[in-house]
Amino acid sequence: MKTVFATLAATALCLGASSAMAAEECGTVTVAEMNWASAGAMAHIDKIILEEGYGCKVELVTGDTMPTFTSMNEKAEPDMAPELWVNAVREPLDKAVADGSLLIGGEVLADGGVEGWWVPTYLAKEHNIKTVEEALSHPELFPGAEDESKGALFNCPSGWACQIITANMARARDVEEKGFEVVDTGSAAGLDGSIARAFERKEGWLGYYWAPTAILGKYEMTKLDREAEYEKTAWDTCIVVANCPDPKPADWPRSDVFTVVTKSFADKAGIAMDYVKVRSWHNETANKVLAWMTDNQATNEDGAYYFLENFEDVWTKWVTPEVAEKVKAAL
Repeated sequence: MKTVFATLAATALCLGASSAMAAEECGTVTVAEMNWASAGAMAHIDKIILEEGYGCKVELVTGDTMPTFTSMNEKAEPDMAPELWVNAVREPLDKAVADGSLLIGGEVLADGGVEGWWVPTYLAKEHNIKTVEEALSHPELFPGAEDESKGALFNCPSGWACQIITANMARARDVEEKGFEVVDTGSAAGLDGSIARAFERKEGWLGYYWAPTAILGKYEMTKLDREAEYEKTAWDTCIVVANCPDPKPADWPRSDVFTVVTKSFADKAGIAMDYVKVRSWHNETANKVLAWMTDNQATNEDGAYYFLENFEDVWTKWVTPEVAEKVKAAL
């Protein structure tokens, strides 16, 4: 019996030493907690997994796309941006990656950021609507316009880039001639509220939205096929320019969303970099987590624990079985 206890004690000491070595090796890691929900939740997921699974000490710092990237690029801090929408910083990021100061990890949003015009799925199925033109041929299905004889196309609030884009795309499709009125929703709450009202009343709704978001986790929506291609020159010179004189039908570019880390983090993280390279979730999963957070007035940390407790089949694929067991024990 003494031999058994001695063996167990020795094992515990070895495990403790291993954990201490892992913490010392990984050290203190700064992770940007971006100011939108999907990125904020992922920052807390990273904190839990890096601390409990890999022995790092994680400090979260407030972040946003441009300030965080600029700081990482110029000062090598914070160590990690969990959800960086790289289209906004493509050229300087490519340069930083080329000179080795920054590294790109996994594609955190496996589907990319998705933008488009959407309708309720129940309406799409009932009326077999799959494309923008099919929706525009039925203004009577989409109430909400000030002129009740017209259909409503719900736009982003004024001041958002998508407001200009949708307005130009609406003119490219001659929506007014097809019996539609473009509705300025006034605010994010106004846009979300228009969708919620449509679902409460089981009515039609047509307008701009994006993923991952809580709304698309709560309400089943169908993104319409635009039957048009993204063309960079036309996009840059017209679609994103207010009151472009001659817009043509176009589709949104895919928004690439990756995790980006500094060289210093990659050098000290050891096997934790294996996690950073593969950590990725689909918009459907993110939408569900964000919807739960909204319904429960939950914090980003709450959302992280909800994800880890309810989507084990997703996150355990990012780590080794040994790391997964450590994280589960901490939950």
